[in-house]
Amino acid sequence: MSEDVFDALLDHLCQTRGFDFGAYKRASLKRRIDKRMESIGIKTYDAYLDHLEVRQDEFAALFNSILINVTSFFRDEPVWEFMASDVVPALIKAKDRGDSIRIWSAACASGEEPYTLAMLFADALGEHAFRERVKIYATDVDEQSLAEARQATYSPRQVAGVSPQHLEKYFDHVNGNYVFSRELRRSVIFGRHDLIQDAPISRVDLVACRNALMYFNAETQARIIARMYFALKDTGILLLGKAEILFNHATMFVPLDLKRRIFRTTPKMSQRQRLLLTSQASGQELAAPTLTHVRMREAAFDVDATPQIIVDAEGTLVLANDQARRQFGLSTRDLGRLLQDLELPYRPAELRSGIDQAIADNRPITMKDVEWRGGPDDGRVMAILITPLVDGAGIVLGQKVAFADVTSFRRLQDELAQSKQELETAMEELQSTNEELETMNEELQSTNEELQTMNEELRTRSGELNEVNTFLKSILTTFRAGVAVIDRGLQIEVWNDRAEDLWRLRADEARGMHLLNLDIGLPMTDLTSTIREVLTGADGNRVAVVQATNRRGRRFHCRVTCSPLVGGDHKVTGAILIMEDQRDFDDASSSSSRGDGAATESGVSSDGSLLLMTSRRTTAWPSISSARFRNCSALP
Repeated sequence: MSEDVFDALLDHLCQTRGFDFGAYKRASLKRRIDKRMESIGIKTYDAYLDHLEVRQDEFAALFNSILINVTSFFRDEPVWEFMASDVVPALIKAKDRGDSIRIWSAACASGEEPYTLAMLFADALGEHAFRERVKIYATDVDEQSLAEARQATYSPRQVAGVSPQHLEKYFDHVNGNYVFSRELRRSVIFGRHDLIQDAPISRVDLVACRNALMYFNAETQARIIARMYFALKDTGILLLGKAEILFNHATMFVPLDLKRRIFRTTPKMSQRQRLLLTSQASGQELAAPTLTHVRMREAAFDVDATPQIIVDAEGTLVLANDQARRQFGLSTRDLGRLLQDLELPYRPAELRSGIDQAIADNRPITMKDVEWRGGPDDGRVMAILITPLVDGAGIVLGQKVAFADVTSFRRLQDELAQSKQELETAMEELQSTNEELETMNEELQSTNEELQTMNEELRTRSGELNEVNTFLKSILTTFRAGVAVIDRGLQIEVWNDRAEDLWRLRADEARGMHLLNLDIGLPMTDLTSTIREVLTGADGNRVAVVQATNRRGRRFHCRVTCSPLVGGDHKVTGAILIMEDQRDFDDASSSSSRGDGAATESGVSSDGSLLLMTSRRTTAWPSISSARFRNCSALP
């Protein structure tokens, strides 16, 4: 049932988007689609099919998930070293001076591969000759990747495989990125092309299609390889990926370097030429044979291990050697009788039609793989050769019929064919496994690149968070009053230095404790109602003055200002308690009203903003949410 739904999903993609994923390897295809479904929280194919019908933008995300655009400049460096040292110079040398060079980079992804080819040929020809002679046709089925390739802009990480010399020669450094040479880019033409459905680029000298065939099944691979063969000129070059090899295409390609997966096309035949082989007689007459010679010929014929008979032009049996007499039960009485009248109980085939054809064509006729049936040697296979006997004047005298037992040869041939088939099957399975492993490797590489991007984002956010921590710590350290931040459950989240000094309780001891369980000189039970009012959403701040005892044992009136801590959703998530000596507060207020000095004080505004107050001005700092307090792990 699941397979039927999966097929329905593929049919929907083909009918609505015109893209046939049926040619892709099913296991890899399911794995990529399953990954996309998992990322959006869908568990079944029918549910995902419904999702695709509703969300038209989902196809682009699915498409990007299926097409793993893993590529890089000079990927698999030994391959490109061999291309630069052997392949490219030989290809250029085979051309006349000024001849154009056409290159097809299939499945080019974001452009690294065609630009790598451009650098190799520009090195070999010079930039001016490259622009005049070379055209690189870079194609892919993914429009988004082609758009990136046309921009030719790459990050420092993407050009890590480019040598410093090539980087300086062929790239411009713009806004922290690297842009491929505009002049060389004019020789690289990008376009959408479907390897399965579209006609190939024609008359090319080099095709580079690396790590793309491994995503397709064997039948589709064969079709694509055939198209590339006809796209290439005679002795053209095919460059494949390290997981791809041509086991069953020896008639089209021969290895140039098998280890690096570089192949050359075999010579192509325009038309079959028919060769007429003629022979002429020497015109010399042979000496008449002696009686001894005749007996020698008869004896040689008779002892031949191959059963043979000779019939004249009228079909009369003239001779039969010893092997034929024993094989067919013939005797001397049968000589002179018509072949059709002979008792040949175990004849493997009807000889009359073969003899007539040999006479009509005047050439030897071979009847192959004739099964011997109806006798004690049932199951044997024969090859029958019928040869016309012609005299010096070209007159047909008769026919020689030889019977060759090819049973053992046929058996070996069958065993060889079976072994070859088994070997091809094993090689195809091995190739499929190798391609599947390479596919998974590219998937892992793609995932690794995504993780690297996420790590960079996390490092950026971590730096921002450290700045916030430093900022908040400096604010809390500046406060002359004790500050405590609690959540809705009255658990302490922040405890500043001044609070430590007031109550002799370290921050690491206070954090996480329940406010009412603190054993300090501040009577928390007297503050409970005030705190509850703030936590239940009462407007503005609440102030309470209670009798307290500081860490030195001195009793004083402690002024506690309680303000709501508002979260990002504008809901009260906790409270901020500012604890200070009432006399200090009064002195600061009177000093501020007189305008003398620069006394500094702090407080909390009615909207929950922290205030830093001096005698000359009052500065309101942005409201600090509970989320920001919780992230401030560096606070004391």
